[in-house]
Amino acid sequence: MRSLIEINKANLADTSLRSVGLGGVGRSKKHESAEKHVSGEAIYIDDRPELRGQLHAAVGQSTIAHGNIISMDLSAVKAAEGVIAVITVDNVPGHTDIGPVFPGDPVLAIGKVEYVGQPLFAVAATSHDLANRAVKLAKVEYEELEAVLTVKDALAKQSFVRPPYSMKRGDSEAAITHAEHQLSGQINVGGQEHFYLEGQISTAEPTEDGGMLVFSSSQHPSEVQKLVAEVLDISLNKVVVDTRRMGGGFGGKETQAAPWACIAALLANESKRPVKFKLNRADDICMTGKRHPFENEYTVGFDNQGQIKGINITVNGNCGYSPDLSDAIVDRAMFHSDNAYFLDQATITGNRCKLNTVSHTAYRGFGGPQGMMTIEMVMDDIARHLGKDPLEIRKINLYGKDERNETHYHQIVEHNKIAELISSLEESADYRVRRESIELFNSENSILKKGIALTPVKFGISFTVQHLNQAGALINVYTDGTILLNHGGTEMGQGLFTKVAQIVAEEFQIDADTIGVSATRTDKVPNTSPTAASSGTDLNGKAAQAAARIIKQRLIDFACEKYSVTESEVSFVENQVRVGTECFSFAEFIQQAYIGRVSLSATGFYKTPKIHFDRATGKGHPFFYYSTGAAVSEVLIDTLTGEYRLLRADILQDVGHSLNPAIDIGQIEGAFIQGMGWLTTEELVWNDKGRLLSNNPATYKIPAISDAPADFRVDLVPDDPNREQTIYNSKAVGEPPFMLGMSVWSALKDAISSVSNHKLSPALDTPATPEKVLWAVEAMKAGRKTSA
Repeated sequence: MRSLIEINKANLADTSLRSVGLGGVGRSKKHESAEKHVSGEAIYIDDRPELRGQLHAAVGQSTIAHGNIISMDLSAVKAAEGVIAVITVDNVPGHTDIGPVFPGDPVLAIGKVEYVGQPLFAVAATSHDLANRAVKLAKVEYEELEAVLTVKDALAKQSFVRPPYSMKRGDSEAAITHAEHQLSGQINVGGQEHFYLEGQISTAEPTEDGGMLVFSSSQHPSEVQKLVAEVLDISLNKVVVDTRRMGGGFGGKETQAAPWACIAALLANESKRPVKFKLNRADDICMTGKRHPFENEYTVGFDNQGQIKGINITVNGNCGYSPDLSDAIVDRAMFHSDNAYFLDQATITGNRCKLNTVSHTAYRGFGGPQGMMTIEMVMDDIARHLGKDPLEIRKINLYGKDERNETHYHQIVEHNKIAELISSLEESADYRVRRESIELFNSENSILKKGIALTPVKFGISFTVQHLNQAGALINVYTDGTILLNHGGTEMGQGLFTKVAQIVAEEFQIDADTIGVSATRTDKVPNTSPTAASSGTDLNGKAAQAAARIIKQRLIDFACEKYSVTESEVSFVENQVRVGTECFSFAEFIQQAYIGRVSLSATGFYKTPKIHFDRATGKGHPFFYYSTGAAVSEVLIDTLTGEYRLLRADILQDVGHSLNPAIDIGQIEGAFIQGMGWLTTEELVWNDKGRLLSNNPATYKIPAISDAPADFRVDLVPDDPNREQTIYNSKAVGEPPFMLGMSVWSALKDAISSVSNHKLSPALDTPATPEKVLWAVEAMKAGRKTSA
């Protein structure tokens, strides 16, 4: 396995990767906006010039977690300097509930509040500062009600946003009872703030036909379009939503960009002036949902070798006050409760707990990471119980190829190479040699302890809601041979626009730099799905390919007719079109086609095949394919303080036939570090009144460059195209590597367990802050599994 430095040197030495003009499929090509990003020239919504008469929005927020609104005196707000418009829910012309799937998300509070920070009313003023000052002048009287602030309280009160649900395979109770060994355990898995660099922001501009032009930092422009139309009580064809780029999203802008766009549009409709709504960072953190915290538990039965015979897992998701996307998120936690392991007899139950906090939402991995944490805990616990290396237990429980290959939701795990991938990484990362070296180090050091872990990831690719697995694209070829590409995917820094442009370049065999990408707009490609579920390239790449092939076929037909040749005599190669014995530049031939009245614009469409799931029976094929990877992490902890350091990380990820290796490696690096942050440093803290205390960078710590390992090695599985018919046989890369961060958590547990000579498996809730590591160490010293 090569280090990042070696990979970068190899890339620089390869002239094909240095050629900016090239960039077809399989080549490393820089992000289409890379230079703009680093120079500051990339235009985000807040960079757009202010329109004539533009106003700025702010909202008044609830100061309690749960209560009825007795009165709301806004007279001082209306009289405040610069205030032009003030609205409450009574001023909403259309729908007042903007729940993305199920009802429960009022655009502004309706008679009661259900979390601290819930918007009560909205203000438009002549400046951002004046709007934010004005909202603080409101006088609100509440009848305070009892708030549900813990998962345990929600379970006791049966407080759910959606009914509980179970998936089952075989008779798990009997299998557990008859197994040679039984264990039980529980884990609290913390949430995570998205902490995108660009906060939530929207601008709404009234149009002459009574409609609205909205610029929204959203992963789902079509949903913003729909909800803006509904709150304004106008038709969808009067609303256009434009998203050129986001400064990060990570799921936090899939559904929760819509409320701010709706409020901006309502204020714009009320004032008849453009309105910008930009959340301050502290407000953004308090008023937007997080990764769902989970409290999970298990009971498992296994044999003397450590092979699981039966297991019961319950995942309890903290959903906050409304459904949002929680039903599907908890479903995915249940789907991924197996991770890479065959659970022959299994019962998986998911509870969607309603609490009086902000409604939690999508985040990279969409519940999958929280589900996987339980089974990885199980692997470590079995290993300590039997006195074995956790990797040995993981390997013996992996899915097989011809048997032991059916999931607890009855999908067959096809084309399974996870065992080979793990073996390859185990060898290339020198796992065995390092394990022995670490054991020697720990025996010679009483204060500093090292730990190592190799953990796999098997992640299902597709939206689990079937109808979202579709995409459209629009391609316009101009008479100078340049192309303008538009599709339903949104660019949030992940390189989607670059990859899809490469796909179109590959189809026409032209330079990728001749392809322009335009903002995602609802008037170009309608009814789009969110850019989420790691499906952005899979879906939009296929749709763009379909559009390109339509135009390409038209060009071939034109060439055959004009030059009296057969299709086999027409080819596209190296920016040229060869027709029989003649050869034209791509631009020349496009000009000919235009003169010949050939349509040079086309739309393409794609829908993912094979996707189905019957929720009533808990059986189906919810995923098109699985993306796999593995990571080895080595850590060093200080047993006197609980402080620790990640010394080295080795990653091997299967991305099929990589569309752009440089972008894929960048995604893997970023996902791993973000996953590590979720499990180690990023701690969300609410007080006993439901107020979020960790609401700024001083109280919420995302990983810094100093937290990255000094020795960081990333490699892609070579020459292993996806067996499914994905775009050029590639595999998704956005979310799967996030879960590789679990290897850091497991390595910390390995180091802590060494304090007890690996006789005990420590309970280590996440995030595993230094305090929690220290408590776990003290528990090991006292001969307890947990310090509780």
